[in-house]
Amino acid sequence: MSVRKNRDLVFLKDVLLLSFSSFGGPQTHLGHFNKHLVDRRRYISETELQELNALCQVLPGPTSTQTICAIGYRLGGAKLAYLTLLIWALPSVCLMIAAGMLISSYQSREISLAFTRFIQPMAVGFVAYAGYTIIQKNIQTKSSIAIMIGAAVVSFLFRTPYIFPATILIAGALTSFKYKNQPKQEKLETSISWNNLMLWAGVLIAAAAIGGITKSLPIRLFENFYRNGSLIFGGGQVLTPLLYTEFVEYAKPVAGEVARPYVTSEEFLSGFALAQSLPGPIFSFSAYLGALAMHSRGLGPADQIIGGLFSAAGIFLPGIFLIFFMIRVWEALKKYRPIRASLEGILAANAGLVASAAVILFQPLDFNITNFGLAVGTFMILVFTRVPSWMLIPIGLLSGLVFR
Repeated sequence: MSVRKNRDLVFLKDVLLLSFSSFGGPQTHLGHFNKHLVDRRRYISETELQELNALCQVLPGPTSTQTICAIGYRLGGAKLAYLTLLIWALPSVCLMIAAGMLISSYQSREISLAFTRFIQPMAVGFVAYAGYTIIQKNIQTKSSIAIMIGAAVVSFLFRTPYIFPATILIAGALTSFKYKNQPKQEKLETSISWNNLMLWAGVLIAAAAIGGITKSLPIRLFENFYRNGSLIFGGGQVLTPLLYTEFVEYAKPVAGEVARPYVTSEEFLSGFALAQSLPGPIFSFSAYLGALAMHSRGLGPADQIIGGLFSAAGIFLPGIFLIFFMIRVWEALKKYRPIRASLEGILAANAGLVASAAVILFQPLDFNITNFGLAVGTFMILVFTRVPSWMLIPIGLLSGLVFR
């Protein structure tokens, strides 16, 4: 076996270890990557890791997934990167599909989901904490404050899926006009390979066309998640309000269907809370929603697995295609000041969307001291202590079972 193949196998084993041990979401995944892939194995330098992570943060898609796949791409090209994606995401995807099937089984047998009642307001606390961290990191100017507030108000008042990408694009366009505040940098000449960008666009168009023609629910789920994963910056927490709008508040019917939600608010919040307690990417939450969406249309376990896998593929692939494209051209592209300036508006809009989501997600819950206290308490624990998020959800589930 060649030295390179042996190194690739060792790298994939390390990725598998990380897929089962990297708790805490994208905020802490970078620390796990630094410890295992930089300090221990020295696949890349710490500086290279930080640069890759920074590039992934300015692209739509799952940041930590893109980062670890970009490391695989650097080491062994596209083949190793795709294997990295599969090994990194599959464990949490399978667990979330299993969770969706378990919840749907309970619903079919009319078993109460009361044991999840405590983790539902806790999920609101997680979203509020995500908004808090985004605000702390990215809101630094008066214009970003104004954009954040505007995005929050607009997303709260207009509950349609189209408002989210429109808000992000408009926000980025607004701050791009502040490009003169960005320092000039010498532009680099570079040859651009458009293959991965064309692949990204081609899959999007093909999925929309095939889904529209066949009315196949797995294809429509793939297209839904692929489209959303192509437009959402900032990770799984930013995706939450959009998914809630599309799957709980709004469900576009096809011919012969009556418009009805794919999942209930109770199911959505329970699944999002469970995703916080699992290692690996939070975007695996999409697999849970895909499985439940298939169940909501009267389909069985095999179809639920297919729906979960199609949904997971849809949410992860666009970010990977885009990082393959951008990793080659970013050094030249970031020299353009309007592009750098637009990031201020994009990140500010993300903060507003997540802040609004905390309010929207709390609305279906009963407004009582227990729910309010759990939401606020979860937020305070995450802000002021070092208690890891994955420890809180099992405690909430156990409390729900004990205090019936």
